[in-house]
Amino acid sequence: MIQRPRRLRQHSHLRDLVREHRLHLDDFVYPMFVDQTLTSGATPIGAMPGIDRFSLPALLKELEQLAALGVNKLLLFGIPEHKDATGTQGYASDGIVQQALQAIRKNFGQQFYLITDVCNCEYTDHGHCGILDGDTVDNDKTLPLLQQAALSHAQAGADMVAPSDMMDGRVAAIREALDTHGYDHTPIMAYSAKFASSYYGPFREAADSTPQFGDRRAYQMDPANGREALKEVMIDLEEGADLVMVKPALSYLDLVWQIKQSVDVPVALYNVSGEYSMIKAAADKGWIDEKKVTLETLTSFKRAGADIIISYHTRQLAQWLQQA
Repeated sequence: MIQRPRRLRQHSHLRDLVREHRLHLDDFVYPMFVDQTLTSGATPIGAMPGIDRFSLPALLKELEQLAALGVNKLLLFGIPEHKDATGTQGYASDGIVQQALQAIRKNFGQQFYLITDVCNCEYTDHGHCGILDGDTVDNDKTLPLLQQAALSHAQAGADMVAPSDMMDGRVAAIREALDTHGYDHTPIMAYSAKFASSYYGPFREAADSTPQFGDRRAYQMDPANGREALKEVMIDLEEGADLVMVKPALSYLDLVWQIKQSVDVPVALYNVSGEYSMIKAAADKGWIDEKKVTLETLTSFKRAGADIIISYHTRQLAQWLQQA
């Protein structure tokens, strides 16, 4: 007997009925950049069309529009006014992320779920993710900085912290700091499998975090290594991570699938700047249909097993879903 799978593809309503995966705004987190060097307004990020760096007043205004669209989960990055060798503005009580958290809570209460990136690269004058020992990032000397940053975020109103530095032992260190100071309820979303990827290029402009020398391959993962990614995930879970992440997305969906089959916690995926900008650039050239390609790409993340999608497309997705 001939098998006829096409029977279930003949009508749009039937295709809707048997569709295996759907995009829902509840699954999406929107990354945003708040810039202490701006006193008002926003600055477009040239390499990321449609994405801005916001002053604090402009951020609050933008959040009003996001709330109307139903976008209510944010990942906050800060650009400080001053940088130094140890990234002190990353954990200062009056740092830009800490100010943003407090302002959002004052103006919006619990309307937004606030996740903060915990790293040093935006705050150091050398652009690396920790304390330097010569030309090397000293892993263990960096851990106290990450503890202080995560704790300061929780104290300022963060719902969740997300360490992205890739230092060994940072999840355990942050968990200890949070628990010791009464924030045992604050979850940690670990950037567990974060690769030394060329897809991060536009983000370096967005966060002003380009290393002043060398690169980050000594602490971020080799893109060729899959088994090592699983190892990193398991280590983070042993140290107390509540969620794990794969970053970037498109070239690492095999790992999302493998990790999803191996763990019993939510798996996040970061649809990074280069992936976003490639779609925008091709659409600008008229080579692709931006909406169709974006939706197909985002759906592939769900199909691979991602529970949470961190994406710069989130705002536009919300608009498309409202129009549907």
